[in-house]
Amino acid sequence: MTGTPNGRGRRFVWRFAARPAAALFLVSVAVFGATELLPSDAAQARSGGRASAAQEAALRAELGLDRPAWKRYGSWAGGLLRGDAGRSLVTGRPVSAIVAERLPATLALAGGALAVAVPLLLVLAWLAGTAAHHGSRAAGPVGGLITGVAAVPQIVVAAALAVVFSGLLRLLPPVSLLPAAGSPLDAPEILVLPALALAVPAAAYGAVLLGGGVADTLHRPHVTAAVARGVPRGRVAVRHVLPHLAAPAARVLALVAGGLLASTAVVETVFGYAGLGELLVGSVGTRDTPVVQAVAMLAAATVLGGLLLADALAAVTGTGDAR
Repeated sequence: MTGTPNGRGRRFVWRFAARPAAALFLVSVAVFGATELLPSDAAQARSGGRASAAQEAALRAELGLDRPAWKRYGSWAGGLLRGDAGRSLVTGRPVSAIVAERLPATLALAGGALAVAVPLLLVLAWLAGTAAHHGSRAAGPVGGLITGVAAVPQIVVAAALAVVFSGLLRLLPPVSLLPAAGSPLDAPEILVLPALALAVPAAAYGAVLLGGGVADTLHRPHVTAAVARGVPRGRVAVRHVLPHLAAPAARVLALVAGGLLASTAVVETVFGYAGLGELLVGSVGTRDTPVVQAVAMLAAATVLGGLLLADALAAVTGTGDAR
């Protein structure tokens, strides 16, 4: 039973329109609520504790921070729907302009990290899945090693890479300062350490998620039959395994891609790389909530957009679940 056309239409609208919109709304509420929980606001950060209570109150009123939270959320969310992310509480500049200045640097870093993470993820997932499928003695250690790498805090990975490649081997600069009035591509060596610091744990995390899917697919009858016929392993992987992994792999890659963009804050701060992550950290410090909210929403929209594409691929290939 495939359901009536009306039923399929309702599921399609929910899956590809209503559900992502509802998720983005909930994310916006969570982001706004998180900034509300910060222990101080931009007025206190700008005054540095040197202003009187009356002066702080006047500054808070000037910045619009004296309005109820629900009114400020409504104004902010309405602005986002119109393409207006507001103005910085610190500089007064449009938030969209501030984000646009930093976005190319972060995209270059995330692109370099993805170029490393995706093939590494697929290789690690294949190794873990095949080891589990064959029940080899290496299955436990391989899976444990990958899981262990995925669990290592990103700041530890960044510090270890800096110690080895910059401190001991002196191959790469310890600080990834962008060229003045230039692009990261003008000095690609500054991308290597932060890109690796993003890619290695992301690839391990993705491999943990995908490894089980590889093992399950290898147990499918058509795969075992192909192996029994003596089909070369490479052809088995490409023709019989990968098509069934397309949808779950797309979901994993969507999570990894969104996670890379969302997790640049630590890496960019450690290496002094002037991207969105460093902007986010600095804006939290100055309580510049419109900038914090814009960067957080951009990361969330990236994750949701990737998952939506993965769901579309699952629907086209017929390998998705029946939701």
